[in-house]
Amino acid sequence: MEGEFEIIDPVFQRYVLHNAKLEKLATGFRWTEGPVWFADAGALLFSDIPNNAIMRWIEGVGVSVYRSPSNYANGNTRDREGRLITCSHGQRAVVRTEQDGSLTVLCDRYNGKRLNSPNDVVVKSDGTVWFSDPHYGIKMDYEGGRAEQELPCNVYRFDPHTGRLDVMADDFGGPNGLAFSPDESRLYIADTGAFHDDNAERHIRVFDLEAEGRLKGGNVFHTVSPGAADGFRCDEDGNVWTSAADGVHCVSPEGRLLGKVRVPEMVANVTFGGRGRSRLFICASTSLYSIYLNRRGVQKP
Repeated sequence: MEGEFEIIDPVFQRYVLHNAKLEKLATGFRWTEGPVWFADAGALLFSDIPNNAIMRWIEGVGVSVYRSPSNYANGNTRDREGRLITCSHGQRAVVRTEQDGSLTVLCDRYNGKRLNSPNDVVVKSDGTVWFSDPHYGIKMDYEGGRAEQELPCNVYRFDPHTGRLDVMADDFGGPNGLAFSPDESRLYIADTGAFHDDNAERHIRVFDLEAEGRLKGGNVFHTVSPGAADGFRCDEDGNVWTSAADGVHCVSPEGRLLGKVRVPEMVANVTFGGRGRSRLFICASTSLYSIYLNRRGVQKP
């Protein structure tokens, strides 16, 4: 343990700045999730799901409400045009915020049946929108509203050019966070298990992306302990920075735990942002944290 960092593999020494301290940027939320960086606005957006709001943080300004009510927004990302893409528990949909601020529902049904509660989302370089759809938001009223489950817990790909929605993976108990490797040859997907199933599998799986856009493989990549991998992002070298109960864990492309950023609250999700995209923003239970690293996140619009 060295300051904010726990070094497990010596290579992790090169990724951290030992004079960089963990900063608490804001607190007083109920459950923070879905951080996304807007470099063109110098702002971070993130969800406070139980408070039914999307919040905005700006350096030197602090936190303000970006959207309330947010229809119990969870995961957020940006598309290739820089528009906000949001997973909505309340609408049971994936929603796009247009440049004029209006909202467009991209998808809320598959084969005529309602989605469960879209959770996390990423956009591939071809513009397709990939998202997980576990049942967490319809199993309780705290982060959405209890409702009948009409579909299995799948991972989907939505093509905004054609309007087509396809099931890409259907063998998860509770698919959650997901992220592409820097070259998009791999897709990492977390399985945090079925709701209230203490014996459920909780790990990150890795899939190869075939030329036709299909997923192949799905072996276990890494199992986080303590806690579970909820949300994660990749850096420029392909390392996976994932949430855990004791902070943020850095996992090599081979699935080896390299080190940890210690955080005093359970972490839900992370994203890279700031100058050079070398600042890791951390959504941890009731608070928003950040820390500077000696690695950059994968570039986005």
